Amino acid sequence: MRELDRLDRKILRALQKEGRLSNIELAERVNLSPTATAERVKRLTRDGYITGYMAVLSPEKLGRSLLVFIQVKLDRTTPDIFDSFADAVRRSDDVIECHMVAGGFDYLVKARLAGMDDYRHFLTDVILSLPGVRETHTYAVMEEVKSTSLLPV
Repeated sequence: MRELDRLDRKILRALQKEGRLSNIELAERVNLSPTATAERVKRLTRDGYITGYMAVLSPEKLGRSLLVFIQVKLDRTTPDIFDSFADAVRRSDDVIECHMVAGGFDYLVKARLAGMDDYRHFLTDVILSLPGVRETHTYAVMEEVKSTSLLPV
C-alpha cells in the first residue's frame, strides 16, 4: 500500500467531517481537480482507508438518551464462551459497541437505551442471560464530555 500524502490526508479529514460532500465540493476544499479527487477517493476506498459512509443520528430524538457502559466478567474464558458471548451481543440492537479487553474484566459493552427501566430489562434479559456471564458493573453516563468518531489524520 502507498503512503498517504498531504492531499490524501486532506481528503480523509474533509470526508470524515462531512461525508456528503460532492466530488466537486471536495475537490475545491483540497485544491485538486474533480477527476484527480475522484481517483484518490476510489483508491482510498479500495485500499481500505475509507470503509463506509453514514448519517449521525440524535439518540435523544430517537428516545435513546441513556448511555451506559457495562463491564462484563465471564465465569470461564474459553473459545466457545467467547464465541457464544460475541454472537449474542451482535444480535442485540441496544448494544452499540462491545470490546474484548485485557485487564480486570473481559468485555466492555456500550449500550443506548430509553431510560433506567429499559436498562433494568436490558441487563436482566440480555446481558445476564448471555453465555458465561459471571459479574457485571454498570456505569451510567451523566454527561457526554466528548463523543466523536473522527480519527486524527
